[in-house]
Amino acid sequence: MAFDPQREDYQRLGLRFARSLDTSNPAEATRAFATFGRRFARERDTLPQSDGDRAFHLVATAAKHIDYELPFATDEEAENLIQHGHALLDEALQLDARCYDAMRMKAAADNPSFEAFFSFLTEGAEEVRRTCVEQRDHILANGESDERTLLAADIALRPYLRWIATQAEQALICGRNREAVRLTQVGLEADPHDSADMRFTAALAYAKLEDEQGLDALLLGPTATRGTRPANDPWTLLARLALAHKRYDLRAASDLLAELIRTYPHAAESLVRQIELPEGVFARLSVRPYSEDELVLALSEATVLLQEGRDPEGRGVLGVWLAGQAAQTLPRAVLQMLAEQAEANARAMGSSNQDGPR
Repeated sequence: MAFDPQREDYQRLGLRFARSLDTSNPAEATRAFATFGRRFARERDTLPQSDGDRAFHLVATAAKHIDYELPFATDEEAENLIQHGHALLDEALQLDARCYDAMRMKAAADNPSFEAFFSFLTEGAEEVRRTCVEQRDHILANGESDERTLLAADIALRPYLRWIATQAEQALICGRNREAVRLTQVGLEADPHDSADMRFTAALAYAKLEDEQGLDALLLGPTATRGTRPANDPWTLLARLALAHKRYDLRAASDLLAELIRTYPHAAESLVRQIELPEGVFARLSVRPYSEDELVLALSEATVLLQEGRDPEGRGVLGVWLAGQAAQTLPRAVLQMLAEQAEANARAMGSSNQDGPR
């Protein structure tokens, strides 16, 4: 999955360290690079790095706190994680005023609504694109045609890809479905390999628009972009399932549901729960393809489809149908456990609401 901040942090310093060894003889360079992993983990400050590298390390640390630790934290831990994460982003911007990842992540908290955040992203998109494209082109023009140059150029463009991917996701959340499709097309033109997995957002937007031809063109046409995997990811399957359900083709919808359950472990439980996760502020959360985590993430993003025609229990027509169909495949004991968990969660939320804001 796209954009692991810790891996990118490692790549950035690895590239800079490798370049610092270019004047060494091969034997010395090999011995020196053998120490890189240990120094990166334990003595990072001894490695050559720019202010931009230091700023990105702060971004990666903030992403770890906010995106990967916060959802599992207690209330007290959550407050500390949020404060620490925001402090890291402020420090990153002090080191590098054009650290667009930090700028975007900070704006996600500073803007009071989805619409306000979308407007912020729209206003800044052209500057981010221009700066990142210029940096990438400069690297390509002045470097050799080798793996290091190509990786450096790829890294230079990533802040823009994350920016426009977030912009497309926010457009989808705000109900701007045609704009979400347009933005994903712009992103795919900039990165035909789809490092940001923008086709997943596009699939949901096409389903919202009931545009099956558009979805087919995205995934199956001559210019189709699929990244490095076939179009059997949960976003695509859920989009196709939603389209079938909307045209009352329950046989096709049931077949797609069966494929989803075959492909993903514990899919039925996830389809019954339909947990909503907070959006990743660095990027879409990096999870293992075909894992339960991936399905949970896709279901959360597909809330825009599942909750259409929302009922008093918080589920729409498709969400209710999916949960009901999935429940039929589960043993009675598992259904009882899920019911008890849902009741306990409802009580906990009710108690929290009675306590008032903190």
